[in-house]
Amino acid sequence: MQSQDVAQRPAPPSPTGLVVDVEQAEAALVEHYPRLVRLAYLVLPPRLGRSRRVLTAHALTQRALPRNRTPAPVIPAQSTGRDGDPCYALIRLQVLRAALEAGLPLTAKAWPKRSQLPPLLPHVWGLKLFPRSGGADELALDQRLSTLSGPARAVYALRGLERLTDDGVCKVLAEVGVADPEGAVLEADGIPAQYGLLDSPEFDPCSLQARPTDLMRRRQHLKAALAAGAALLVCGALLGLPGDGWGPEGAAAPPYARNPAAQAALDPSKLTRMPPAAWRSSARTDFSVWPARGDLTGDEALLRRALAVWARPGETVQVSVTPGTLSGGPAGPPQLLYAGTVDAARVVILYDGLRIARYAEPKDGTQGAALDFARVDGAGRAEAGAVVLGRSDGNVRYLTAPWVKKAAERDLMKPRSGAMDLTLTDGVTTPLAGPALRSGPCTSWNVLQVTDGARTRLLTDLGELVPARLTTGRPGSPREVSGAAALRTWQPFACSLGTVRSAGVRSVNAWAFNEQPLPDASGSAAWVCTRAETWRGGGARVLAQFHTPGAAYGAAAAKAENVPACGERDPHVLAGVLWKSKAGDWYLLAAGGRETASIRATGGVNGVQQGSLLTVPAEQGAQAQLKGTLKDGRSLRGLR
Repeated sequence: MQSQDVAQRPAPPSPTGLVVDVEQAEAALVEHYPRLVRLAYLVLPPRLGRSRRVLTAHALTQRALPRNRTPAPVIPAQSTGRDGDPCYALIRLQVLRAALEAGLPLTAKAWPKRSQLPPLLPHVWGLKLFPRSGGADELALDQRLSTLSGPARAVYALRGLERLTDDGVCKVLAEVGVADPEGAVLEADGIPAQYGLLDSPEFDPCSLQARPTDLMRRRQHLKAALAAGAALLVCGALLGLPGDGWGPEGAAAPPYARNPAAQAALDPSKLTRMPPAAWRSSARTDFSVWPARGDLTGDEALLRRALAVWARPGETVQVSVTPGTLSGGPAGPPQLLYAGTVDAARVVILYDGLRIARYAEPKDGTQGAALDFARVDGAGRAEAGAVVLGRSDGNVRYLTAPWVKKAAERDLMKPRSGAMDLTLTDGVTTPLAGPALRSGPCTSWNVLQVTDGARTRLLTDLGELVPARLTTGRPGSPREVSGAAALRTWQPFACSLGTVRSAGVRSVNAWAFNEQPLPDASGSAAWVCTRAETWRGGGARVLAQFHTPGAAYGAAAAKAENVPACGERDPHVLAGVLWKSKAGDWYLLAAGGRETASIRATGGVNGVQQGSLLTVPAEQGAQAQLKGTLKDGRSLRGLR
């Protein structure tokens, strides 16, 4: 987010009169150089790439040395070993300010700042330098940090590396010119607090690996310096040559360059293939232990086309990407999950540890090829139960996990109708009707029911590669939708799942947080909140719904996005609705969770009531604001 601009401003005069000499600043910079470079590396925008981020982090840190005596800034205490060190405080502010400026976009209205340009020094000719790779946790954290804005990454780094409190972090961000430090703190709260991972080699720009740059490109640049015109002809001829024995690459775009790493990632013989029984003895039960299945796993030409299109999709390839998912090629040889014939298409499913990629082409050629991506980092046994193989004529066909023993089709809106068994052939289901997506009334919502031993789960197709898991119960301790009571909870709210299609949803939980007697003695209404969590962490969608006796559907009372309400971090929720009785009288009905002590309505409707329910006479079309108080004294605002 670029709304949090970084303003360049000099350090304010120190109230204590402390002045930092250049020699003192240099000593502090040299002493703490590795930590300062690591801080700059974490804050710099990920779009620069790992190699350029390394060199830029070193350049910004070295340029942080002041040119003359500078007043010491007023900032919070540092972490252990640097308490009260004004020299370190000054250098850190300069590094942080420059790293944030480097993330600002270039515009035609202003000259670029020095930190926004590629560094002249340090520079290494002929080598690419990048930190050593960490484990899966470090890679997942790096992916999550890449979704944050620069100030939010700075918040995470200051918390983890400097051990600053949120108040201290806000003071430091304000000192470097961030317009909304509190907003950056809230944004950073969406990332799990895995601060110990920041000390790993994954984020250490001082412990580096070296690899050669593109050798062919260097040779071409040398020729261009000697004879520019001749070099252009040579480059054009090289780009037009065939693929050096790689074979036809179908709908892939022409290759831009060849290097050993790229060739290894596109070589079908190097694909990872897990043994069929690997999942039985593995400590992990996720996509990484799925075996390679399908009748075309030995078709190297098909696999080569799938890998080439993943790396370089041509202009005619239809590409779809789940929100928050990177669409670039694999960093190394991915894992093959499936290659086979599905209805009228040839389909390949690949997995690179963070993403599922699905390549599909017609049986009679490559015209109309499609490439789909879904983010699956952090998936466990519950989320790695199935992948969509294909959709045709309103039906869906799934590839299930090797531990799935039974599969069935169930209509979520008819909990008493039972489930219809599906045939599993090498993990592939027979086609089942997809969820209803008609413009008229929603009368059914079909889901996939998978059984693993004694555990049964429901998965729903939301228009993406990986179906979303359905759960029910209080946030923080959800249960699978397998019993009669859980199925009845979901029945009136099944059609509301259509509001979160194609949003990168990982799971949807329905929680009946209260029940309210209706004022005309016609029974009790149920209050349910459904929360859709995404694979990217942020962007969760919350919907509070009100269901009266005899109604086929729940009515949406309030909705919100990117809020903690009705979730594991904050399970509390408060919502209200205007309701008309059979006699024609209007009421404001509101409800909170069981831990709500009182509810107050103001604005167009005024009233207060002790407990977790509120019933107040109202006028048609009245607007009201709701505010609740929890039993522990905290306030609670109504969901809007």
